[in-house]
Amino acid sequence: MDLQNSEPPYSIFDKRQKWLIIVIVSTAATFSGFASNIYFPALPTIANDLNVSLELVNLTVTTYLIFQGLAPSLWGPVSDVKGRRTAYIGTFIVFVGACIGLAETKNYATLIVLRCLQSTGSASTIAIGSGVIGDITTRAERGGYMGIFQAGLLVPVAVGPVIGGAIAGSLGWKAIFWFLTIYGGVFLCLLILLLPETLRSKVANGSCTPASLVTKHPLVVYQRTTKLEWQHAPVSQPAGTKKIDLLGPLRMLLTKSAAPIIVFLAVYYAVWQMSITAMSSLFKSRYGLSEIQIGLTFIANGVGSMVGTLITGKILDADYRRVKTRFDASFESDPEQSNPQTQSEREENFPLEKARLRLIPIFSFAQCLSILLFGWTIQYADKVHIAVPIVSTFITGWTAVSTQSLIMTYLVDLFPDRSAAASASLNLARCLFAAGGTSFVMPMINGVGVGVAFTICIAVQIVALVGPWVQWTFAAGWRRKEREKARAQAADDAKQ
Repeated sequence: MDLQNSEPPYSIFDKRQKWLIIVIVSTAATFSGFASNIYFPALPTIANDLNVSLELVNLTVTTYLIFQGLAPSLWGPVSDVKGRRTAYIGTFIVFVGACIGLAETKNYATLIVLRCLQSTGSASTIAIGSGVIGDITTRAERGGYMGIFQAGLLVPVAVGPVIGGAIAGSLGWKAIFWFLTIYGGVFLCLLILLLPETLRSKVANGSCTPASLVTKHPLVVYQRTTKLEWQHAPVSQPAGTKKIDLLGPLRMLLTKSAAPIIVFLAVYYAVWQMSITAMSSLFKSRYGLSEIQIGLTFIANGVGSMVGTLITGKILDADYRRVKTRFDASFESDPEQSNPQTQSEREENFPLEKARLRLIPIFSFAQCLSILLFGWTIQYADKVHIAVPIVSTFITGWTAVSTQSLIMTYLVDLFPDRSAAASASLNLARCLFAAGGTSFVMPMINGVGVGVAFTICIAVQIVALVGPWVQWTFAAGWRRKEREKARAQAADDAKQ
């Protein structure tokens, strides 16, 4: 085979290497969820132990979510410039240090400060992992891999509260943070040994070997063992001069091409988090459950989340292939479409929204119904078996995470060269919305009742559906105008 004339692969990593990388980044993504969800069953115990109100302890959830939104805006741009490995190592050092401090905390002030630091260390694993997937996968296969990534992200939603309830009930709530310390420390060692650098501005498709020791290893091992044929590329230097744009995720959030769909997801994510945050106290007060029993009630939500995202990933890939086949077929009879310029324009005009956003109305409707069922069945807990609200959390987890998976995949497709920043932008919005929602969910429930409180949430979700409609209707036209404007500007610059 003539490597000089053959098309280089999008990524030199073969299928088994891609799977190893996906497993590593999916495991890394579990830390954000574990640090958050493992904590929920212990909230009433922490309030008693530190002699503060449950509302104050719930504020530690709110502050965690705030920093979960802000932190990727730092680490995401860092990973887009300095490399994925550098960002990962930095985040896990911060996370492990915070967990050690939390395991030794003796007062509320220390607890809330270290929870913020812990969130700063764990939250960015999602944004960085999305960047890695964008680096090594094509659009056609990205949905399936993103589904696996989301499943890894959601394992803690299923098992985190169970582990947290069991640890808090037997060893005390501080043992939760010793568990996270050990888990984080062991994984950091494995990450350093096994995860190659994938940032395309540093290693291209994996064929470039930079001089930096952090970036070079274990990439060279992957290069030697890949089953794909590839040519070694020269060392790339331009990435070193590229500046870290800390405001990039915020600017992306404010652009009309991304804002409608991001705000929509932020609203739905916030309502989901509000229901999860309220579960511990509601199940304790309405059904009289213990810590371990409360932990077990979270399993349905987590299992629904994992099953939903795995199935959604396959549907996303199938939808993409279906739309791509139809789109390509419309050009096959036109011989003029074979020239490179037309081919490039053809890729630019691909109907991305039709390939990625078709399922949003279905998932939105199902989530609204499940939240409504959750609120009103707990309202009448004396007449309704606990199995009914638990089943509703299964549906909520399924639909909420499926929606999140398809929108995250869509944003990575939309901003392929800034995938970590795009994920950070999405994370910023959803976590800030969730922080606001979780801060007033219990006062709202105490004021108007569980059923009415979540009915209000449904009304807000229905209004938020305007976002996907705007994206579906106008986003392709906006992108086309931006490309025309950029080309006109380039032509003017060339004349000068």
